[in-house]
Amino acid sequence: MIRTGVTGAAGRMGSLIIRGVVESGDMEIAGALEAAGHPCIDSDVGVVIGGGQRGVRISDTLEAAFETTDVIIDFTFPEATVKAARYAASAGKAMVIGTTGFTDGEIEEIRSCAQAIPIVAAPNMSIGVNVMFKVASLLASLLGEDYDVEIVEAHHRLKKDAPSGTAMGLARAVAQARGEDLRDLARYERHGMIGPRPKGEIGIQTIRAGDIVGDHTVYFAGNNERIEITHRAHTRQNFAQGAIRAARWVQGKAPGMYTMMDVLGLEP
Repeated sequence: MIRTGVTGAAGRMGSLIIRGVVESGDMEIAGALEAAGHPCIDSDVGVVIGGGQRGVRISDTLEAAFETTDVIIDFTFPEATVKAARYAASAGKAMVIGTTGFTDGEIEEIRSCAQAIPIVAAPNMSIGVNVMFKVASLLASLLGEDYDVEIVEAHHRLKKDAPSGTAMGLARAVAQARGEDLRDLARYERHGMIGPRPKGEIGIQTIRAGDIVGDHTVYFAGNNERIEITHRAHTRQNFAQGAIRAARWVQGKAPGMYTMMDVLGLEP
C-alpha cells in the first residue's frame, strides 16, 4: 500500500484527493495537514470528508502529519508548497504538486528540492488537459506563425492567480513548439489604440466569474479558417484522479522534476 499524505486536507481539493485515496485499492491515507488554527485540526480525517473513522488525525505541522508517509500530494498555495517541498526533500518523501502561481524563485527552490526526491509538478493534473498540451504543441509546430494564437481561460471568482497555470502551460507549449521564448511573445491584455497584432504574439486572456471550475480554449486563427481546441472541467474530481495517478507513478522514481506528461507517457 502506498502511504499517502495530503496537504490542505479539509479544503475542496484535499477532501476529494483523500476520498480518492480511501477508495483506491492500493493506497491508504497516512497523513493530513491543515493550517495552524484551522477548526479541523486534531479531527479524524475520515470524519472530515464525511466518512467513518480512519485513525488519522489532521495535524498542523509537516513533521507530525507526514512522518509515516511515502508520498505527499499538495494543492495549496505557493508559500505553503515550498515549505512542504523543503520538508519532503529533507525527509525523503516523494511529492506531487498541483499548486500554481509560483514565482521564478519559488520554482527554482522546488527544482532544488527535486535533486533529493522525485517530484511531479504540473499546472493541471487533468488527463484531458495534458493531452490538450500535447495537441496544442503539435498544432503550433505544424501551423507556425501564419496562424495567430489566442488562449482564453475562465475560472470561478475565488481563484487567486491569473492567468491560470494551465493557460500559461498551454502558452509555453505553443512557444516552445515554435522555438521561441514566451516572455518575448505573451500579451496579457488589450485596451485602447493598440495597433495591428504583431506577428507571433501569443494572447492569454482571463475570465473570472461565478463558480466556473475551469475552461480553456486555444484558438489557432489563420486567413479564412481557424482551429479551436477546448477543455472544460465539469468538476474538480478529474484533478484529484490525476493527482492520485501521479502519486502511484512517482513511487520508486529517481530524484528529479517530472510532469504529468511523464506520468501519462506523452513525452516524445
